[in-house]
Amino acid sequence: MKIAVLSRNPNLYSTKRLLEAGQQRGHDVSVIDTMHCYMDVTSARPSVRYKGKALPRFDAVIPRIGASVTFYGTSVVRQFEMMGTYSINESVAISRSRDKLRSLQLLSRKGIGMPRTGFANHPDKIDDLIKNVGGAPVVIKLLEGTQGIGVVLADTAKAAESIIEAFMGLKASILVQEYIEEAGGADIRCLVVGGKVIAAMKRQGAPGEFRSNLHRGGSASLVRLSPAERKTAVDAAKTMGLNMAGVDILRSKNGPMVMEVNSSPGLEGIEKATGKDVAGMIIDFIAKTATPNKTKTKGKG
Repeated sequence: MKIAVLSRNPNLYSTKRLLEAGQQRGHDVSVIDTMHCYMDVTSARPSVRYKGKALPRFDAVIPRIGASVTFYGTSVVRQFEMMGTYSINESVAISRSRDKLRSLQLLSRKGIGMPRTGFANHPDKIDDLIKNVGGAPVVIKLLEGTQGIGVVLADTAKAAESIIEAFMGLKASILVQEYIEEAGGADIRCLVVGGKVIAAMKRQGAPGEFRSNLHRGGSASLVRLSPAERKTAVDAAKTMGLNMAGVDILRSKNGPMVMEVNSSPGLEGIEKATGKDVAGMIIDFIAKTATPNKTKTKGKG
């Protein structure tokens, strides 16, 4: 197969591993910088151009699109879809998962467990917003934040009010969430591919840190999932419409709770923690399922 990995940096671990895994299996794999693609959108024959010429036809693309370039990145994926190229994650599903509020609304509608969450533009009573999610301590998140950036734990109602007022003064969109104390600063990252959890790891925050992100000094270890956790991860990925997803789950007294569904999950931490060839399993899934024009939305939406 001819496969394109859409990535801005060919030296990133995840990009290199997908390239290696594809080549080891005999596929023709190329790394294409998403932001250097440009598109002919008016022609009856849609194309993606790169470095002065039209890209050849690819059987499949693997989008590795950072949150900061979601709009343009999904536009490029949509153009490939219009050309009939199979994308492991469709443009509409990526956009859906990147909108944290929309993601939570969709998960809620499907009855998938998650922390109580409030969202407001400019509430008249901030104290009621805090009270409605169970009171302090609460977690306050920027909608656009990634890798733990823009996530604050407010221990008291007064601290929460001050933080919310500060963010609103900057005209930032925020979520206010219940703090799951029993999680102990740890979460579980489940890697879902093709409706199955193919790997999972526990991420533990550094001492004194409630955020478990590996980028913030957290550690990763192998974990055994319960049937409920496995089902929650699969259901969350399915709700987002993602064939490949990193689903972050908290262990709470009320069962597994989804924190986030990531459409471009990193592979380094989970491969090292589990010893599994996750990149190879992703390539194998594509080889088994990719057919021309299989994209459900065909670039629409």
